[in-house]
Amino acid sequence: MRYSQYIVLVVRHRAESDLILVINCGSSSLKYEVYAMPERTSVGRGQVERIGAGGVILQESVSGQYRRERPVPDHEAAVRAMVEALVDEKDGFVDSLEAITGVGHRVVHGGERYAQSVIIDDSVLQAIEENIELAPLHNPANLTGIREAMRALPGVPQVAVFDTAFHQTLTPAAYLYGLPRELYEKHRIRRYGFHGTSHRYVANEAVRFMKRSPENTNVISCHLGNGASITAIRNGVSVDTSMGFTPLEGLMMGTRSGDIDPAIIFYLLERGYTAGQLNDMLNRQSGLLGLSGVSNDLRDLEEAAERGDRNALDALEVYAYRIRKYIGGYAANLVKVDILVFTGGIGQHGTRMRERICNRLENIGIVMDYRKNLENGPRRGLISRDYSPVDIVVIPTNEELQIAIDSHRLVKPAQ
Repeated sequence: MRYSQYIVLVVRHRAESDLILVINCGSSSLKYEVYAMPERTSVGRGQVERIGAGGVILQESVSGQYRRERPVPDHEAAVRAMVEALVDEKDGFVDSLEAITGVGHRVVHGGERYAQSVIIDDSVLQAIEENIELAPLHNPANLTGIREAMRALPGVPQVAVFDTAFHQTLTPAAYLYGLPRELYEKHRIRRYGFHGTSHRYVANEAVRFMKRSPENTNVISCHLGNGASITAIRNGVSVDTSMGFTPLEGLMMGTRSGDIDPAIIFYLLERGYTAGQLNDMLNRQSGLLGLSGVSNDLRDLEEAAERGDRNALDALEVYAYRIRKYIGGYAANLVKVDILVFTGGIGQHGTRMRERICNRLENIGIVMDYRKNLENGPRRGLISRDYSPVDIVVIPTNEELQIAIDSHRLVKPAQ
C-alpha cells in the first residue's frame, strides 16, 4: 500500500495516556504508529522508505505532515530517522522519548514456541533468530528492527507480537501434513498459519459488534487482500487456517497460486524450469495476476470483466470459488457457525466479490442482504438478511491497534 493511500486517525492524547509505539520493520521499509492507550486512539503514523538507498521519511499527525529525503543506509539509520521525526519540534507528535511507555513489534514467525505476545528478552531474541529459516524474508528484518529500537529506547519495554501465535491452538489433526513424520520432527514442517494478528482482531471486534460472548461464538474470518487467508475460530480459539508452512498455501491470492497439485512442480522441473523460476512463479506471477494476465488489483479485474475479458472473469470466479470451498469446509468442522467476517483490502472494499463469495452459501445458513452489502461496505456493518442463521459482517482490520493492545497489556503492570 502506498503511503498516499493511508487513512490516518489522529487525536490529541491526554497527558495521562500511555503511548505505545508500534513498529513493523521490513527489509527495505519501516512503518510505525503511536497509540494513546487505553483510549486506543492513533496519535500519528509514518514510515521510512527505501532503506539501503536514498531514504524517504513520511509522517502524518495532527501536528502536521513531515517529509524528509536523506540517505538511510541501514536499519539503524531508519530507526534514528523515525525517532527524529517523532520528536521533531515542528511536526512531531511525541513530546519526548520518555513519553513512550512501550514498543510493540510485528514479528512474522514465532514457530511453535509462542502462542501469545511476549515481553522481549534474550530468550525471545534467540527464538526469533532460530525461526529465521522458517521466515527468511521477514524475521531478519523484524529482529533488526527490535535490536535497533532497543538501542534507541533503552529501558523501554519491548513486546513481540507474532503473526503465527494465534494459530498455535491448532490440533495435530489440523496442523500435520500427510508426509513422513520425520519431516515434522527434524525439519519442523507443519501448518503454522499467518495473518493471526488480523484474524484475532477482527474476530474479537465482530463478537463485540454483534454483542456476543467469544466463549460461545464460532467465527469464520476471511482476510482477503493481495495476501489472503481464512481462519476457523471456535470459542475465541483458532482451530484451522488456510495458510500453511508458508503463506503460499491456501487461497489463490493476488500473485500467489495457493493450493496446487504438488506434482506440477516435478512436471515443470522435468521441462527445464529451475527451482528459482518456479518459486518466483508461484509467489509473484500467479494468482489473480497470472490467471487473468491483467492485474492483481481487484478493481482492474472487475473493470476488465465488465468489458468482456474472459480471463479476468475466470480469475474472479476462481478466487470466489476457492474461498467458498474453504468456508464450507470450515463450517463442516465447526458444526455451528455464528459469524462470517470479511476484512482486508478486498474483504472490506470488494462489494461485488463478497456477493460472488456468498452466492450459493445459503444452504449452510449464510444469507447475504445485497442492499446492506452495498450500503455498509466498506464501513463496519452487518450485511446479512435478518433471518440469516449466520451473521455476515464487514470489520476493517487494524493489526497495529492489536499490537498496541497486546503491548499495553503486557507493559502496564511494569509501570
